[in-house]
Amino acid sequence: MSAITSVFNDGIFAEQFEQYRRDPASVDETWRQYFRIAESLFGSAGAPAAPAPSGAVMDTALLAKVAAAASLQQAIRMYGHYAVQLDPLGAPPAGADELSPEFHGLTDADLATIPGAALGDDRFATAKDAIDRKRSVYSGRVGYEVWHLEVNEERNWFRRAFRDGVITRPLTADEKKQVLRRLNEVDGLERFLGRAYQGYKRFSVEGTDTLVPMLDVMIDELGREGATEVVIGMAHRGRLNVLTNVMGKPFEALFAEFEGRHESADENATGDVKYHMGYNGARDVDGRAVKLRLMPNPSHLEVVNPVIEGVVRALQREPGKPGERHERAVVPVAIHGDAAFPGEGIVAETLNISHLNAYRTGGTIHIIVNNQVGFTTDPTDARSTHYSSDLAKGFEIPIFHVNADDAEACIIAMRLACAYRTTFGKDVLIDLVGYRRHGHNEGDEPMYTQPTRTAAIRKHPTVPQVWANRLVSEGVLNADEAANVEKDVSQRYADIHARLKQSLLGNEKHAPWPAESAGAPTPVATGLPPERLQFINESLLQWPADFAANPRLAKQLERRRETMGEQGGIEWGHAEALAFGSLLLEGMSVRITGQDAERGTFSHRHSVLNDVNTGRKYAPLANLPGAKGAFEVYNSALSETAVMAFEYGYSVMATDTLTLWEAQFGDFVNVAQPIIDQFIVADRAKWGQDSGLVMLLPHGYEGQGPEHSSARLERFLQLCAEGNMTVAYCSTPAQYFHLLRRQALRTNRRPLVCMQPKSLLRLPQAASKLDDLVHGSFQAVIDDPITSQHRDDVRRIVFCTGKLYYDLSLSPTRNPQVALVRVEELYPWPHEEIQRIVDLYPAVEQVVWAQEEPKNQGAWTYVQPRLRASAGAAVGVRYVGRPERASPAEGFADAHQAEQARIVAMVMDTGEVPEGRPAMTATH
Repeated sequence: MSAITSVFNDGIFAEQFEQYRRDPASVDETWRQYFRIAESLFGSAGAPAAPAPSGAVMDTALLAKVAAAASLQQAIRMYGHYAVQLDPLGAPPAGADELSPEFHGLTDADLATIPGAALGDDRFATAKDAIDRKRSVYSGRVGYEVWHLEVNEERNWFRRAFRDGVITRPLTADEKKQVLRRLNEVDGLERFLGRAYQGYKRFSVEGTDTLVPMLDVMIDELGREGATEVVIGMAHRGRLNVLTNVMGKPFEALFAEFEGRHESADENATGDVKYHMGYNGARDVDGRAVKLRLMPNPSHLEVVNPVIEGVVRALQREPGKPGERHERAVVPVAIHGDAAFPGEGIVAETLNISHLNAYRTGGTIHIIVNNQVGFTTDPTDARSTHYSSDLAKGFEIPIFHVNADDAEACIIAMRLACAYRTTFGKDVLIDLVGYRRHGHNEGDEPMYTQPTRTAAIRKHPTVPQVWANRLVSEGVLNADEAANVEKDVSQRYADIHARLKQSLLGNEKHAPWPAESAGAPTPVATGLPPERLQFINESLLQWPADFAANPRLAKQLERRRETMGEQGGIEWGHAEALAFGSLLLEGMSVRITGQDAERGTFSHRHSVLNDVNTGRKYAPLANLPGAKGAFEVYNSALSETAVMAFEYGYSVMATDTLTLWEAQFGDFVNVAQPIIDQFIVADRAKWGQDSGLVMLLPHGYEGQGPEHSSARLERFLQLCAEGNMTVAYCSTPAQYFHLLRRQALRTNRRPLVCMQPKSLLRLPQAASKLDDLVHGSFQAVIDDPITSQHRDDVRRIVFCTGKLYYDLSLSPTRNPQVALVRVEELYPWPHEEIQRIVDLYPAVEQVVWAQEEPKNQGAWTYVQPRLRASAGAAVGVRYVGRPERASPAEGFADAHQAEQARIVAMVMDTGEVPEGRPAMTATH
């Protein structure tokens, strides 16, 4: 509008108005708003045709003031949050020049001469009254950032919500009293723990105590709107208070943990610190139970965010209705730190997938517990944005900033957040601005790093004290009543603690540890009748009559009919489709995601077909006749950490689903290492939590350079212990078929790390026959099919995995004295099977482990002591492969080929090893 006032007497005005009269959409929204105001003041007949003095019938000075007032009104909507007092410690808000009338060339007296209707609000007699109302909404007690939302319907919803004031209504006197008691319960617990267990870490919530009553309101509001479960993910700050005062974990159990007492059904479980633990509870909302689930999480802060999204997605499924979900029924809640929210990339990755079909959960309620400091780092050193929440604006998430000392404003913001999520099924964020009364943990001294701020905090009254003073000033209660609330709560904690100390009993109430440690996968029957496999195959080669598949691809798929015959030729993608189809018929659902999961990175899967004329998609497995399970396949966002974490969370809850995540190249799993370390390999030991996630990681040396060769097999094997996962490297499609079925049907659920091939996907010698799927089963170790016919001649047994077997077995220099044995399952280590095979070769003089990877990588360091024990002391164990290297593979094709040829030659050479040939080394 300021641009309009500057050209008010210019010909531009007349030109713009003429365009507006012909087509309002042809001029900028600023001009449209101005002309609409003019019409409301003077009527369409008196609307300005031009600013010429002879033709004007309106008061142009008044019109200019109206335009300026409209500009001020819009500025208050857009920038009003900069004037909200957010810091409980009194730091003034940033403010904005646009919020003053003077910036727009106005005075309060000018605003008093303009009718309120001129600003589109006929509730007010004057524009001054309308502007004052806007200030009370947008620069009052909640800072709203909502006008960046792209969808008109959402912006209009907020306009109505602010105008009618139903959602943003103030608290009643009884509600205010209840909040006071709640804040005293929160603060009282922290103070009691601080006295009873001095020096213990607890990551106190003091300074943002209002988080708990906000969660109370959230559960009630969501429950009334149909939610049956709320899933919360959060880091450490305030977690003990949330566990007890929100989730319902008994205070006796928490105090017992401080006393060092834990109950566990598994004496081998390592457990975790108390501020990492999860808990399942429930709360009654108007006679209906709302389940509460706080997910366990590690110290890796925001990494739990995508995990809870996966958990929620799985819980939203409608029982007995494959493929259907109810997004209102289960709601994810993510509680963040102010330094971590903009600082950790996992946050942006999780926000990015929130609207994608593969990952949407109908909106997450985000709360930033904003201490205005990260450990010892000030915001100026922690982020490049004004607010810690600014990242969310890029994803069109409405943001409400609230002062943590103002409990009423916090609760109003939460009501609005719940209503928005319920209405639009999208994320919403509350920035709860408070402080941290102690250091990062209670053992830190914050005076070392934030002395002035810490001094101000120590002088500042607690959150319940601030609220009590307000209620006394409002006449809601008197000072004695407020003091009695605090005393009652404090005495309650003391009584509970005294009873515990007397009984010396503290019962854990979280999910019990498994009764037995996880061992080898339970044997299950994975073979299938040929008739069923033929039925699945035929069904997957059918598509609607009006669907035009790619002719070239259709021809490739048609070959799958032939390979079901006696001649065989079942390739990797074909065996996988048959495995998936068989599980769907048996009532097991299948979910697979990855950056190219629909087609497969190497164009081998083709689980989704695309109509060449219309682009329409068709997934044969999702339309399998007689399927009792649901099939989901999605191309994921370009992410590893968030999407793997999502699938992990999904697999924890979806026990009736084979959940798979496929890396585009195996090396890319590096980016998701925190999910592997913190959740996948240790969840059972730390939290008694199980997952059946399958990770498909293309692996193998094809001369494609360091970044497209190794899935870092060594890292997974290093993490193996206590039966925590399975690590396999199949060499045939049939093996893969049986491995998938075993993973889906096993009762002892643990993750599966599956090294996937690249060149073997279509290698004729690696193909399988139908009989292998019918009568076979997964074999942890596969003996040499050739040398097993003349075992007495064998002098050397070479154990290897995956692709290297074919490099060796297909070599023209194949030595009949060398047996090539494949180890298909590396963990659990198949000791008895290997021992049995070694015993079958009576003349063996030497056992070799051969691998493509460098000596300090791949399986060797894991295999060496185990193979030596399995082979026995009578024979030495030698290594053949690349020497130790910093990089996993060669970047030049000729160097790669030379290395592969050298490894093959070393394997086949049963003579003495000359000096200076480091590729083969012995161990004793």
